[in-house]
Order: sequence, then C-alpha cells, then structure tokens
Amino acid sequence: MPPESPRRRAPRSRRSRQRVPAYVEDPVVAPLATPAATGANQVRAVEAETTVAPDPATAGPADRSAPAPTPIAERPGARATVLDVAPRRRHYRGLAALWGLVVAGGLACLVAAIVPVGPVWLDRVGAITVVTAYTWALAARSGGRPVVFGLLALVLGVTVQVVDEPYLRTGAAVMTCVVAAVLAVMATVPAVRFAQAARECVLAVLIAAGGALATIGFDPVLSVVRFEYVTLGLALASAFILVHRLGAGLHGLGRRGLIGVVAGGLVLGGLLLYAELLRRYGPSDMVGSLLDAVRWSRDTLGAFPRPIVAVLGVPTLVWGVHMRARRRQGWWLCAFGAAATTAVANSLVNPEITLLECGLSVLYGTVVGLVVGYAVVRVDLALTGSRGAGGRRAEESAAVRPEPARTAPLF
Repeated sequence: MPPESPRRRAPRSRRSRQRVPAYVEDPVVAPLATPAATGANQVRAVEAETTVAPDPATAGPADRSAPAPTPIAERPGARATVLDVAPRRRHYRGLAALWGLVVAGGLACLVAAIVPVGPVWLDRVGAITVVTAYTWALAARSGGRPVVFGLLALVLGVTVQVVDEPYLRTGAAVMTCVVAAVLAVMATVPAVRFAQAARECVLAVLIAAGGALATIGFDPVLSVVRFEYVTLGLALASAFILVHRLGAGLHGLGRRGLIGVVAGGLVLGGLLLYAELLRRYGPSDMVGSLLDAVRWSRDTLGAFPRPIVAVLGVPTLVWGVHMRARRRQGWWLCAFGAAATTAVANSLVNPEITLLECGLSVLYGTVVGLVVGYAVVRVDLALTGSRGAGGRRAEESAAVRPEPARTAPLF
C-alpha cells in the first residue's frame, strides 16, 4: 500500500477570503455563511433556494392551513426591543415629574410652617408627604416595590401623628433622615468630567436638605449627639448594603476600590475619634486653637463647614461618581458620600444653630469638599490616566460605562 502523500497548504489564490461576521443582528435576514455542499446536499440546497412561496389563490388546502411564522418580537417571552425604550422612558419621566410635584408641595408646607404661615399642622403634613415620596423613590431606584413601601411609609407617618408619642416622632425622624441620606447618594449618575461630578454632589445635597426639613417636621425629642451617631451608622450601613450589589460584591473592589474604601474608613474613624476625644476630655492647647478658628469663622463668615462634609463625604462622592463612568468600583466610594448627606439631613436638629448658620455651614462644606474632590480626581488621573490635554480628552471619550438613567431602577 503506497504511503499517503503529505498534506500541503493550498496556494494563496485558492484560499477563501470570505469572513464570517462576529455578530449577526437577525439570523433570518443575514444567515451565517456555511461551507459549500456537494452531491445530494447541493441539490437540496439549490431546491431550497429556488423554492417560491405558494400563491394564496392557487394554494391547496394543506398550504392554506399552514400557519405563518410568528415574528420574534411577538413571541411570548421575547425580550423588549429597542422600540419599547421610548415609551418606558416617557413613563419614568412622567412619574418623576409627578414625584417632583409631590415633594415640592411637601416642602412648601414645611417652609410655611417655619415662617410661620397657615395652620399649625402644616409641618406634619409636609413631613409625611416628603418621607412618603422619598421612600417611594428609594424603593423604585433600588429595584424594590415602590407602591408597597410608599404606602407603608404613609401609614406609619399618619400613625405617628395620630398617636403623638415622643418616641414615635423621634423614630420617624430617624427614618426620614436615613432615607433622605441614602436616596441622595442613589440618585446620582456617573460623571465623565468634574463639572458633572460637582452637579451630582449639589443635587445630592439638595435632596438631603429636603430630608432635613422633613426630619424636624416630626418634632423629635432627642439627644443631638446620639441622633447624629445613630443616623450616620444606619445610613452608612444601608448605603453599603446597596453598594455591595451594585459594585459586584467584595471581589469587585479591585485595587483602586480597596484603596478608596480603606482611605475613607480611616478618615471616617479619625473624625469620629477626634470628635469623641474632644467631647470627653475637653480642649487642650491644639484643640483650643482649633476652637478659636471655629469662632473666628462663625463671627466673620457666619458659619463653619462641618469636617465630615468637607473632608470625607463630598470628596468621596465626587471621586465616586467620576470613577463610576469608568468602572463600577466607584460605587464603593459613593457609599462614603452618605456621611455628607447624613450630616446635611440631621443638621437642623441642633436647636443651638440657627437656620441661616446651618445653611451657610452646608454651603461652605460643599464648596471645600468640591475643591478637595477636584484635587483627588486630578491625582487619580495623573497616576492612572494619560497625561496631557490630548490624553485627557481621549480618556474622557473612552469613559462610556453604561448605567440606568436617574429615573430608572438600578437593579
């Protein structure tokens, strides 16, 4: 038996230059290329290509009884097509507009009660309206059941006002503060540039400020320090629970996310430890000089920015929304933004601070935090991104990580 001849590569002129596409939009319209058939397969392929659909007027009974193929978009269980996106967006925008009107009405009642103008029960009605709307929005944003949780918040708010017990009013104030702080963080969207990140921070502060008005609308009876610690702990815990899913768990942290979480935890622990030592052991020489600076700022500028807002909350929120446009680890940094939104939401519970001083303190803390956040973002881009104006523009054009719209569920 003669040995088999070695297999040789075909000459370049006889090689096929046909390329199979990597992705076909519709297999019916654009079928994948198949190898050429031979023999009986080739005859059947020619017959299939030359087959003409029967005319309904001349078709037999068997041909007329054959059902027509169902389009893919009309089959049960088929996914939503691109044509369904526009009505869904209009639905979300309509709900967002209605939600904005409800919140505006509740805030108007709260402002009228502060002035004061109108009946004495306006603050209670405004507080119930705002906390119901905020709970509905947070449930919708986090992929929950907004109708169920919104009705639950409404029933609880009405029950608190009917029973009128101090501990119930204080609990409702805590719930309102936490919901407002977490919603302010969850309502943000990714930001490609720093200007967009600053816009998201301002929006978060405004949402938390509405929660601050609703918090005092319940007229809580509390210890200021205990209230601040409880609301901060609950808001951070709730934010991290949601971010654990949005950031793909702890294994999705990555090196940059781990550095941000560790740094944020150290700053938060240092601020809380400093405040506790100052409260327990009284002022020393260094603390006395810091208190002198605080007094000068209050006498000259009208307020002093809260350190937890200016040093931790706003900078991490700026860095987080900026990173979310590039990678999902930015959600872990945004969780620390709840420290700033909580401080804004519970800022009015201190009776020793006037409304004007509270507003100026939030304004100064936001401005200082934006400056610190800009510096952090620039350092991050200098260490990990391209240098120069051209490299920066290329990096911004490549930041296309998708996320749902502001009015759409995140899950």
